[in-house]
Amino acid sequence: MAGHSKWANIQHRKGRQDKLRAKLFSKFSKEITIAAKMGDPDPEKNPRLRLAVKEAKSNSMPKDNIERAIKKSVAGEGDDYEEIRYEGYGPNGVAVIVETLTDNRNRTASTVRSTFTKNGGNLGETGSVGFMFDRVGEIVYPADAGDNDTIMEAAIEAGAEDVESSEDGHVIICADTDLNEVSTALETALGESDSTKLIWKPTTTTELDLDGMEKLMRLIDALEDDDDVQRVTANFEASDEVMEQLS
Repeated sequence: MAGHSKWANIQHRKGRQDKLRAKLFSKFSKEITIAAKMGDPDPEKNPRLRLAVKEAKSNSMPKDNIERAIKKSVAGEGDDYEEIRYEGYGPNGVAVIVETLTDNRNRTASTVRSTFTKNGGNLGETGSVGFMFDRVGEIVYPADAGDNDTIMEAAIEAGAEDVESSEDGHVIICADTDLNEVSTALETALGESDSTKLIWKPTTTTELDLDGMEKLMRLIDALEDDDDVQRVTANFEASDEVMEQLS
């Protein structure tokens, strides 16, 4: 058996990655269908749909899948979905926000609560940790999109609030209500971004060691494995050394 372990591990990882990709596409499809249902099915006339499609494309979701999701809204599918946000604490007191799209509020609440409990966390009331985050727009460009001054100038012109540049790339932050306008202006100046989305940006963070990160990732993985869960955000911070060991 030992001789086959490397191949088995590769197959296991590939199977896991394929499963995660399929689940990710499913979540994007649901978001696209809901966004199209709540407004115009034309992304150019519907800011939320435009952002949903853009994020799906940036994660290599096939065009056919995107078009199929939009057609579902026209066919009346997705009527019963509602957006519910859950808040709680993970291991070591890390604040966690869970965003869901569900057609069964009771099922989702029960599953999310159970997942927190089984993984060393506690589900709280709405608002119990939300005050530790700001709702903002985040636009990410690769490092070769321009030097720091060029990106900063473009961001200021577009109406952004902050820019964080490093060797990994440029992260541009704007007000959540300005995301569509700012991202459109930046596309004109800099081209297509790597990612454009609304996020919960932590205003305070909790430093974790390797053990703490492993426990938190078990919680996040379990939450993200739920079909009703769209996104999970946590206010953790870890050193590069810890992240390397984790990977």
